[in-house]
Amino acid sequence: MEYLVAVVEEQSFSRAARSLNVTQSALSHQIKALERAVGGTLLERLTRGVGLTPMGRAFLPHAELAVRSAGQARRAARAAAGAEGGELHIATLHALALGALPPVFARWQREFPGVRLHLHEYTTSEELREQMERGVADVALGPRPEGWTGPVVSLGREEIVLVTSADDPLAHRTEPVRMSELAGRAWVRCALEPVIEGRRWLDWLCEPHGFTPVTAVETRHASTAVRMAAAGAGIVAAPVHVARTTTGAVEVPVDPPWRREQTAFSRVELTGAAATFVDRCGEIFA
Repeated sequence: MEYLVAVVEEQSFSRAARSLNVTQSALSHQIKALERAVGGTLLERLTRGVGLTPMGRAFLPHAELAVRSAGQARRAARAAAGAEGGELHIATLHALALGALPPVFARWQREFPGVRLHLHEYTTSEELREQMERGVADVALGPRPEGWTGPVVSLGREEIVLVTSADDPLAHRTEPVRMSELAGRAWVRCALEPVIEGRRWLDWLCEPHGFTPVTAVETRHASTAVRMAAAGAGIVAAPVHVARTTTGAVEVPVDPPWRREQTAFSRVELTGAAATFVDRCGEIFA
């Protein structure tokens, strides 16, 4: 199953063989043996790359979970035995990877240089959850996953700030800005902003104050939205850690403040390196 997952990820038998450090003939032999065991063809060679047959598409998620669970089991066993070294796979959202996590990774490298971190970034909470269900990482960092059956640890509440350019009149405010004062202002919106009660977060936030936000620019990522706001394209609501990594971005306090919970979640109990990493992450949002 490990060989099948590698071929699908690499989209090539030759690249998969190199990544696994085996010969291509040995890889092909193992794939054929797996197909005989399941009773049908799982892969098909295409003009460019390799594709999955219908049977392969049904088989792949289970194979991925089995392979990744085996890797997690090995890492958990090493951690329980006190073994030094190893690796830890972390899954998170792009905005957290960009803003909040770099100091944690830097500290980890100083304290635990023998444990390599692998970062898996995703654009939406839905994609993050789906990949964690498929066993892509040892622990995920992001908003609380509703109905998650594994361990979930609250890390604290992340501050969301209003960001403007340095020459915006709001940039010189000493008093917090109330939402009613933002009616008529042009906003930079991120396509990936959370949905609350069936509405995008900013729409949900503005509605009680009697206005609908005016969208001037729509972006894909929070990091791009903050850069647009810093350049004067509009105002934006963004995680404080992302705002503070952007040159020219000015944070403006709001009343009441905006905050959202961030969590760590996993399919299995958090032990060893994973538990230690989660503890370090909790210090960001304390």
